[in-house]
Amino acid sequence: MELPLRPELRGLSPYGAPQLDVPVLLNVNENPYAPPPSVVDAMAAAVRKAAEGLNRYPDRDFVGLRTDLANYLAHEAHADFLRHENIWAANGSNEVILHLHQAFAGPGRVALSFDPTYSMYPEYSRDSFTTYVTLPRRDDFAIDVEAAVAEIAERRPTLVLLASPNNPTGTALPLYDAAAIARAAADVPGGCVVVIDEAYAEFRRRGVPSAITLLPENPNLAVTRTMSKAFALAGGRLGYLAASPAIVDALRIVRLPYHLSAVTQAIARAALVHARELQAQVDEIRAERDETVRWLRDQGYTVADTDANFALFGPFGDRERVFRDMLERGVLIRVVGPEGWLRVSIGTPQEMARFRAALTEVTA
Repeated sequence: MELPLRPELRGLSPYGAPQLDVPVLLNVNENPYAPPPSVVDAMAAAVRKAAEGLNRYPDRDFVGLRTDLANYLAHEAHADFLRHENIWAANGSNEVILHLHQAFAGPGRVALSFDPTYSMYPEYSRDSFTTYVTLPRRDDFAIDVEAAVAEIAERRPTLVLLASPNNPTGTALPLYDAAAIARAAADVPGGCVVVIDEAYAEFRRRGVPSAITLLPENPNLAVTRTMSKAFALAGGRLGYLAASPAIVDALRIVRLPYHLSAVTQAIARAALVHARELQAQVDEIRAERDETVRWLRDQGYTVADTDANFALFGPFGDRERVFRDMLERGVLIRVVGPEGWLRVSIGTPQEMARFRAALTEVTA
Protein backbone atom coordinates (compact mmCIF):
# COMPACT_ATOMS: atom_id res chain seq x y z
CA MET A 1 0.00 0.00 0.00
CA GLU A 2 1.31 3.44 -0.90
CA LEU A 3 0.84 6.21 1.64
CA PRO A 4 0.54 9.89 0.68
CA LEU A 5 3.65 10.81 2.67
CA ARG A 6 4.93 14.33 2.07
CA PRO A 7 7.69 14.10 -0.56
CA GLU A 8 10.30 15.80 1.63
CA LEU A 9 9.78 13.11 4.32
CA ARG A 10 10.35 10.12 2.05
CA GLY A 11 13.39 8.07 3.03
CA LEU A 12 13.96 9.92 6.30
CA SER A 13 14.47 8.28 9.69
CA PRO A 14 13.10 9.60 12.98
CA TYR A 15 15.45 11.84 14.97
CA GLY A 16 17.15 10.19 17.92
CA ALA A 17 20.45 9.13 19.40
CA PRO A 18 21.15 5.42 19.97
CA GLN A 19 19.47 3.99 23.08
CA LEU A 20 21.65 1.00 23.92
CA ASP A 21 22.03 -1.10 27.05
CA VAL A 22 25.71 -0.55 27.85
CA PRO A 23 27.46 0.11 31.16
CA VAL A 24 28.52 3.73 30.46
CA LEU A 25 25.98 6.02 28.74
CA LEU A 26 27.68 9.26 27.71
CA ASN A 27 25.90 10.18 24.49
CA VAL A 28 22.81 12.34 25.15
CA ASN A 29 24.01 14.84 27.78
CA GLU A 30 21.87 13.41 30.57
CA ASN A 31 22.55 14.16 34.21
CA PRO A 32 24.25 10.99 35.50
CA TYR A 33 22.81 11.38 39.00
CA ALA A 34 19.28 10.11 39.66
CA PRO A 35 16.95 12.18 41.85
CA PRO A 36 17.59 11.45 45.56
CA PRO A 37 15.04 9.28 47.41
CA SER A 38 13.59 12.25 49.30
CA VAL A 39 12.76 14.02 46.03
CA VAL A 40 11.40 10.82 44.51
CA ASP A 41 9.05 10.56 47.49
CA ALA A 42 7.94 14.17 47.04
CA MET A 43 7.26 13.59 43.34
CA ALA A 44 5.35 10.41 44.07
CA ALA A 45 3.15 12.23 46.59
CA ALA A 46 2.50 15.01 44.06
CA VAL A 47 1.56 12.48 41.37
CA ARG A 48 -0.75 10.66 43.79
CA LYS A 49 -2.56 13.91 44.54
CA ALA A 50 -2.83 14.73 40.83
CA ALA A 51 -4.16 11.24 40.13
CA GLU A 52 -7.17 11.93 42.32
CA GLY A 53 -8.40 14.40 39.70
CA LEU A 54 -7.34 12.72 36.46
CA ASN A 55 -10.96 12.44 35.36
CA ARG A 56 -10.74 16.20 34.73
CA TYR A 57 -8.58 18.04 32.21
CA PRO A 58 -5.45 19.71 33.62
CA ASP A 59 -5.06 23.47 34.06
CA ARG A 60 -4.46 24.38 30.42
CA ASP A 61 -2.66 27.62 31.30
CA PHE A 62 -0.74 26.02 34.24
CA VAL A 63 -0.41 29.33 36.06
CA GLY A 64 0.96 27.69 39.20
CA LEU A 65 3.80 26.01 37.33
CA ARG A 66 4.59 29.18 35.38
CA THR A 67 4.73 31.14 38.63
CA ASP A 68 7.11 28.57 40.14
CA LEU A 69 9.34 28.73 37.05
CA ALA A 70 9.41 32.54 37.21
CA ASN A 71 10.45 32.34 40.86
CA TYR A 72 13.20 29.84 40.03
CA LEU A 73 14.61 32.09 37.28
CA ALA A 74 14.41 35.11 39.57
CA HIS A 75 17.02 33.38 41.72
CA GLU A 76 19.01 31.36 39.17
CA ALA A 77 19.29 34.03 36.45
CA HIS A 78 18.91 37.16 38.60
CA ALA A 79 15.62 37.95 36.86
CA ASP A 80 13.25 39.13 39.56
CA PHE A 81 11.28 41.09 36.94
CA LEU A 82 9.72 37.87 35.63
CA ARG A 83 6.08 36.97 36.31
CA HIS A 84 4.02 34.00 35.15
CA GLU A 85 2.93 36.08 32.14
CA ASN A 86 6.55 35.91 30.93
CA ILE A 87 6.76 32.11 31.10
CA TRP A 88 5.66 29.34 28.76
CA ALA A 89 6.21 25.59 29.13
CA ALA A 90 5.74 22.41 27.12
CA ASN A 91 6.84 18.78 26.90
CA GLY A 92 10.55 19.52 26.67
CA SER A 93 12.23 22.58 25.19
CA ASN A 94 11.93 20.85 21.80
CA GLU A 95 8.18 21.41 21.92
CA VAL A 96 8.66 24.99 23.11
CA ILE A 97 10.87 25.74 20.09
CA LEU A 98 8.40 24.00 17.78
CA HIS A 99 5.68 26.29 19.19
CA LEU A 100 7.90 29.25 18.29
CA HIS A 101 8.13 27.98 14.72
CA GLN A 102 4.39 27.43 14.53
CA ALA A 103 3.75 30.98 15.73
CA PHE A 104 6.50 32.96 13.98
CA ALA A 105 7.83 30.89 11.06
CA GLY A 106 6.08 28.97 8.28
CA PRO A 107 5.79 28.97 4.47
CA GLY A 108 7.63 31.84 2.83
CA ARG A 109 9.52 32.65 6.04
CA VAL A 110 13.15 32.11 7.05
CA ALA A 111 14.75 30.72 10.21
CA LEU A 112 18.45 31.54 10.62
CA SER A 113 20.98 29.61 12.70
CA PHE A 114 24.74 29.00 12.87
CA ASP A 115 26.45 25.68 12.11
CA PRO A 116 27.46 23.50 13.81
CA THR A 117 24.53 23.61 16.20
CA TYR A 118 21.65 21.55 17.54
CA SER A 119 20.57 19.07 14.87
CA MET A 120 16.84 19.47 15.60
CA TYR A 121 16.72 23.08 14.37
CA PRO A 122 16.38 22.16 10.67
CA GLU A 123 13.73 19.60 11.58
CA TYR A 124 11.57 22.25 13.26
CA SER A 125 11.82 24.24 10.03
CA ARG A 126 11.01 21.21 7.89
CA ASP A 127 7.95 20.41 9.97
CA SER A 128 6.69 24.00 9.85
CA PHE A 129 7.45 24.49 6.10
CA THR A 130 10.04 27.15 6.95
CA THR A 131 13.18 27.90 4.93
CA TYR A 132 16.18 27.05 7.12
CA VAL A 133 19.37 29.06 6.53
CA THR A 134 22.70 28.73 8.32
CA LEU A 135 25.93 30.65 8.58
CA PRO A 136 29.17 28.88 9.52
CA ARG A 137 30.69 29.54 12.91
CA ARG A 138 34.31 30.62 13.28
CA ASP A 139 37.06 28.06 13.78
CA ASP A 140 36.66 28.44 17.57
CA PHE A 141 32.88 27.87 17.14
CA ALA A 142 32.05 31.46 18.12
CA ILE A 143 29.52 33.39 16.02
CA ASP A 144 30.75 36.05 13.60
CA VAL A 145 28.38 38.76 14.81
CA GLU A 146 29.18 41.15 11.97
CA ALA A 147 28.28 38.46 9.43
CA ALA A 148 25.17 37.56 11.44
CA VAL A 149 23.93 41.16 11.48
CA ALA A 150 24.50 41.45 7.73
CA GLU A 151 22.67 38.17 7.06
CA ILE A 152 19.71 39.28 9.17
CA ALA A 153 19.47 42.52 7.19
CA GLU A 154 19.66 40.67 3.87
CA ARG A 155 17.52 37.56 4.53
CA ARG A 156 14.99 39.15 6.91
CA PRO A 157 14.33 36.01 8.96
CA THR A 158 11.38 35.82 11.32
CA LEU A 159 13.33 33.54 13.69
CA VAL A 160 16.99 33.49 14.68
CA LEU A 161 18.09 30.39 16.63
CA LEU A 162 21.11 30.63 18.93
CA ALA A 163 22.08 27.88 21.37
CA SER A 164 24.09 29.06 24.39
CA PRO A 165 25.86 26.95 25.51
CA ASN A 166 25.80 25.64 21.96
CA ASN A 167 25.18 21.98 21.24
CA PRO A 168 27.36 20.12 20.23
CA THR A 169 30.28 22.49 20.92
CA GLY A 170 29.47 23.82 24.41
CA THR A 171 30.28 27.38 23.29
CA ALA A 172 28.61 30.17 25.30
CA LEU A 173 27.33 33.28 23.53
CA PRO A 174 28.59 36.53 25.12
CA LEU A 175 25.78 38.85 26.22
CA TYR A 176 27.00 41.73 24.05
CA ASP A 177 26.82 39.46 20.98
CA ALA A 178 23.31 38.32 21.89
CA ALA A 179 22.25 41.94 22.38
CA ALA A 180 23.75 43.00 19.03
CA ILE A 181 21.88 40.22 17.22
CA ALA A 182 18.63 41.09 19.01
CA ARG A 183 19.02 44.75 17.96
CA ALA A 184 19.60 43.74 14.34
CA ALA A 185 16.54 41.47 14.44
CA ALA A 186 14.42 44.31 15.82
CA ASP A 187 15.07 46.22 12.56
CA VAL A 188 13.61 43.45 10.35
CA PRO A 189 10.43 44.73 8.69
CA GLY A 190 7.48 42.82 10.09
CA GLY A 191 9.46 41.59 13.06
CA CYS A 192 11.96 38.88 13.99
CA VAL A 193 12.13 36.81 17.20
CA VAL A 194 15.58 35.83 18.50
CA VAL A 195 15.56 32.52 20.36
CA ILE A 196 18.44 31.77 22.71
CA ASP A 197 18.35 28.10 23.63
CA GLU A 198 19.85 27.77 27.14
CA ALA A 199 19.18 24.07 27.70
CA TYR A 200 22.56 23.70 29.46
CA ALA A 201 22.63 27.09 31.19
CA GLU A 202 22.99 25.80 34.75
CA PHE A 203 26.31 24.19 33.83
CA ARG A 204 27.93 27.38 32.55
CA ARG A 205 31.09 28.52 34.27
CA ARG A 206 30.71 30.97 37.12
CA GLY A 207 30.41 34.54 35.96
CA VAL A 208 28.84 33.64 32.59
CA PRO A 209 25.44 35.39 32.69
CA SER A 210 22.13 34.21 31.24
CA ALA A 211 20.56 36.00 28.29
CA ILE A 212 17.41 36.24 30.42
CA THR A 213 18.91 39.45 31.83
CA LEU A 214 18.47 41.01 28.36
CA LEU A 215 14.71 40.49 28.23
CA PRO A 216 13.56 43.89 29.63
CA GLU A 217 15.33 45.79 26.83
CA ASN A 218 14.58 43.27 24.06
CA PRO A 219 10.90 42.38 23.67
CA ASN A 220 11.74 40.32 20.55
CA LEU A 221 13.95 37.96 22.59
CA ALA A 222 12.92 34.52 23.89
CA VAL A 223 15.14 32.37 26.12
CA THR A 224 14.36 28.66 26.34
CA ARG A 225 15.35 26.36 29.18
CA THR A 226 14.79 22.73 30.18
CA MET A 227 14.48 20.68 33.36
CA SER A 228 16.00 17.66 31.59
CA LYS A 229 19.64 18.42 32.35
CA ALA A 230 20.55 20.18 35.59
CA PHE A 231 17.30 19.05 37.25
CA ALA A 232 17.98 15.39 36.32
CA LEU A 233 14.44 15.26 34.88
CA ALA A 234 14.99 14.08 31.30
CA GLY A 235 12.20 11.53 31.74
CA GLY A 236 9.83 14.19 33.05
CA ARG A 237 9.75 16.11 29.74
CA LEU A 238 9.44 19.71 30.86
CA GLY A 239 10.93 22.61 28.92
CA TYR A 240 10.07 26.26 29.29
CA LEU A 241 10.67 29.75 27.98
CA ALA A 242 11.02 33.28 29.33
CA ALA A 243 9.94 36.13 27.06
CA SER A 244 7.65 39.11 26.77
CA PRO A 245 3.95 38.49 27.48
CA ALA A 246 3.24 39.18 23.79
CA ILE A 247 5.43 36.24 22.71
CA VAL A 248 3.91 33.98 25.35
CA ASP A 249 0.39 34.89 24.24
CA ALA A 250 1.30 33.98 20.64
CA LEU A 251 2.45 30.54 21.78
CA ARG A 252 -0.80 30.00 23.64
CA ILE A 253 -2.58 30.24 20.28
CA VAL A 254 -0.64 27.40 18.61
CA ARG A 255 -0.34 24.94 21.49
CA LEU A 256 -2.56 21.87 21.51
CA PRO A 257 -5.40 21.87 24.07
CA TYR A 258 -4.27 20.75 27.54
CA HIS A 259 -0.81 19.89 26.19
CA LEU A 260 0.79 19.63 29.65
CA SER A 261 -0.68 16.75 31.63
CA ALA A 262 -1.59 17.12 35.29
CA VAL A 263 1.09 14.54 36.10
CA THR A 264 3.78 16.48 34.23
CA GLN A 265 2.80 19.68 36.02
CA ALA A 266 2.82 17.94 39.40
CA ILE A 267 6.27 16.39 38.89
CA ALA A 268 7.77 19.66 37.63
CA ARG A 269 6.39 21.68 40.54
CA ALA A 270 7.69 19.12 43.05
CA ALA A 271 11.10 19.25 41.36
CA LEU A 272 11.19 23.05 41.59
CA VAL A 273 10.46 22.88 45.32
CA HIS A 274 13.51 20.61 45.63
CA ALA A 275 15.72 22.38 43.09
CA ARG A 276 18.65 22.59 45.50
CA GLU A 277 18.72 18.84 46.13
CA LEU A 278 18.29 17.98 42.45
CA GLN A 279 21.13 20.30 41.44
CA ALA A 280 23.46 19.29 44.25
CA GLN A 281 25.83 17.60 41.79
CA VAL A 282 26.02 20.47 39.27
CA ASP A 283 29.30 21.72 40.74
CA GLU A 284 30.70 18.18 40.64
CA ILE A 285 29.68 17.80 36.99
CA ARG A 286 31.34 21.13 36.17
CA ALA A 287 34.54 20.05 37.89
CA GLU A 288 34.49 16.67 36.11
CA ARG A 289 33.93 18.46 32.79
CA ASP A 290 36.90 20.75 33.31
CA GLU A 291 39.09 17.81 34.32
CA THR A 292 37.95 15.87 31.22
CA VAL A 293 38.81 18.82 28.97
CA ARG A 294 42.26 19.11 30.56
CA TRP A 295 42.90 15.39 30.16
CA LEU A 296 41.80 15.33 26.52
CA ARG A 297 44.02 18.29 25.70
CA ASP A 298 46.94 16.61 27.48
CA GLN A 299 46.41 13.64 25.15
CA GLY A 300 46.79 15.96 22.17
CA TYR A 301 43.14 16.43 21.19
CA THR A 302 41.55 19.71 20.27
CA VAL A 303 38.63 20.39 22.62
CA ALA A 304 36.10 23.16 22.21
CA ASP A 305 35.76 25.51 25.19
CA THR A 306 32.59 24.33 26.89
CA ASP A 307 30.08 25.75 29.34
CA ALA A 308 27.84 22.67 29.10
CA ASN A 309 27.88 19.16 30.58
CA PHE A 310 29.69 17.70 27.56
CA ALA A 311 32.85 18.15 25.53
CA LEU A 312 33.44 18.07 21.76
CA PHE A 313 36.86 16.71 20.89
CA GLY A 314 38.91 15.54 17.92
CA PRO A 315 39.81 15.42 15.18
CA PHE A 316 39.86 11.75 14.21
CA GLY A 317 40.63 10.33 10.80
CA ASP A 318 37.88 7.74 11.29
CA ARG A 319 35.56 8.81 14.09
CA GLU A 320 33.09 6.02 13.29
CA ARG A 321 35.76 3.43 14.08
CA VAL A 322 36.61 5.14 17.36
CA PHE A 323 32.90 5.24 18.23
CA ARG A 324 32.48 1.52 17.49
CA ASP A 325 35.63 0.54 19.38
CA MET A 326 34.50 2.57 22.40
CA LEU A 327 31.10 0.89 22.24
CA GLU A 328 32.74 -2.54 22.22
CA ARG A 329 34.30 -1.53 25.53
CA GLY A 330 30.93 -0.58 27.00
CA VAL A 331 31.21 3.20 26.55
CA LEU A 332 28.59 4.96 24.41
CA ILE A 333 29.52 8.44 23.16
CA ARG A 334 28.12 10.47 20.21
CA VAL A 335 29.09 10.93 16.59
CA VAL A 336 27.93 14.50 16.04
CA GLY A 337 29.21 17.87 14.92
CA PRO A 338 31.85 18.63 12.28
CA GLU A 339 33.45 15.75 10.42
CA GLY A 340 36.13 14.07 12.53
CA TRP A 341 34.80 15.16 15.94
CA LEU A 342 33.12 13.23 18.77
CA ARG A 343 31.12 14.39 21.78
CA VAL A 344 31.19 12.94 25.28
CA SER A 345 28.65 13.73 27.98
CA ILE A 346 30.03 14.19 31.47
CA GLY A 347 29.19 11.29 33.75
CA THR A 348 30.18 10.28 37.26
CA PRO A 349 33.90 10.12 38.13
CA GLN A 350 33.73 6.34 37.73
CA GLU A 351 32.13 6.62 34.30
CA MET A 352 34.68 9.17 33.15
CA ALA A 353 37.49 6.90 34.30
CA ARG A 354 35.98 4.17 32.08
CA PHE A 355 35.81 6.67 29.22
CA ARG A 356 39.47 7.66 29.59
CA ALA A 357 40.62 4.04 29.78
CA ALA A 358 38.57 3.04 26.73
CA LEU A 359 39.74 5.99 24.64
CA THR A 360 43.35 5.31 25.56
CA GLU A 361 42.95 1.69 24.43
CA VAL A 362 41.23 2.36 21.12
CA THR A 363 43.65 5.07 20.06
CA ALA A 364 46.84 3.38 21.24
